[in-house]
Amino acid sequence: MPENNTICQENIFSTFFKSHAKGLRNYLYYKFGNTEQAEDATQEAFIKLWQNCKDVPIEKAKSYIYTIATNNSLNAIAHNKVVLTYEKNNTLIDRTNENPEHILEQEQFESKLLKAINNINETQRIAFLMHRIDGKKYAEIASELNISVKAVEKRIHLALIELKKEIENFK
Repeated sequence: MPENNTICQENIFSTFFKSHAKGLRNYLYYKFGNTEQAEDATQEAFIKLWQNCKDVPIEKAKSYIYTIATNNSLNAIAHNKVVLTYEKNNTLIDRTNENPEHILEQEQFESKLLKAINNINETQRIAFLMHRIDGKKYAEIASELNISVKAVEKRIHLALIELKKEIENFK
């Protein structure tokens, strides 16, 4: 049973949504430049807030939705980068001679890999993708994220451990 003045109460949630949805959507649009992505991330953030309303105090709800929406947007961008890189690297491959079973396995593996990347801790994922997708050196990543090279090494190492666990579970 919800307590008084919690975000779990429908009328309070509705008022909160009406007063923050447009601002969040605009923030995401300005930050990432994609209207559809901003709309989707905004909706997902409010859904997540509703699902976790008992764990999110009213005074932290605004920062919660902004964090969730930003992370979802970054995940979408990272996913798109992986897809684009994959497509760019595989446009020259002639798939007509490939076994359909092999193609299916490859697609399932790619899907599992993307899901595993999305499940990595945010700080690890950002460092990992900056290194693997953008091709940045550890020192460049450290400079951009304002952390030490050792911290970058640790984040990427931990990301690889998590990915390895996910991939081993797939086999």
